[in-house]
Amino acid sequence: MQQPSTVTYLAEIRASAARLADIVAAHDPDLRVPTCPDWSLRQLATHIGRVHRWAAETVTTRATERIPFDSVPDGKYPAAPADRAAWINAGAGRVIDAIMAAGDEQVWAFGRLAPASFWARRQAHETAMHRIDAELAVGYSVALDSDLAADGIDEWLGSLSSAGYRLGGDGTRALPAGTALHLRAVPAVQSDDAGADWVVRSTGAGLSVQRGPGEADVRVCGPADRLLLALVRRAPADDPSLVITGDAALFSGWLAGTPF
Repeated sequence: MQQPSTVTYLAEIRASAARLADIVAAHDPDLRVPTCPDWSLRQLATHIGRVHRWAAETVTTRATERIPFDSVPDGKYPAAPADRAAWINAGAGRVIDAIMAAGDEQVWAFGRLAPASFWARRQAHETAMHRIDAELAVGYSVALDSDLAADGIDEWLGSLSSAGYRLGGDGTRALPAGTALHLRAVPAVQSDDAGADWVVRSTGAGLSVQRGPGEADVRVCGPADRLLLALVRRAPADDPSLVITGDAALFSGWLAGTPF
């Protein structure tokens, strides 16, 4: 699997934000978002606009510690419906401009320092997933680039296996100690791409992720976009495009223990 470029990430931020802005402009702001069950479309739009501004402020100020989420400028969702789409697109533009200006300068990145380009990847996946939430809420078709989806799986697994992830403990809430889960993302259409594999193992010390194939108790294989959507509960675990072999209950437990 080849990680997308920063240019690709920034293009995804812009495109997904624009799609979300169009949906917000055309639909009832009180519409519930089934994949974010506590949120309305207004709350989803507010979240993504604030996240973009928060990330932009983190990068622009070269922050070395977490900036309070509610302290960022222009974080209030516009009261006037006519202003809402522009507010969403402006937030995306702000974080894109900040990342481009900062290059590889070091900034805060969830408890560590990383190049500012870290935020291109993080915000691309954040924006794409919440754009998909909005699309599902209004009954639109969902499309996600296969390479970006595979990278989304890789980023998600990296978060789950990091020491600071909210699961805490030893990871047995998601995967019992001594077991392993093999995920395989394959191209949606015939191509020269060999696909991508990850093996997640659980030990008393926590979760570890190995890129590449390996022995596991359960294997889940499918197109990268459908696999990602299943992993983050935007598609059902029994999606017909996914093939599960081995102990399927382990995969069900994994999903139950890894909320997005």
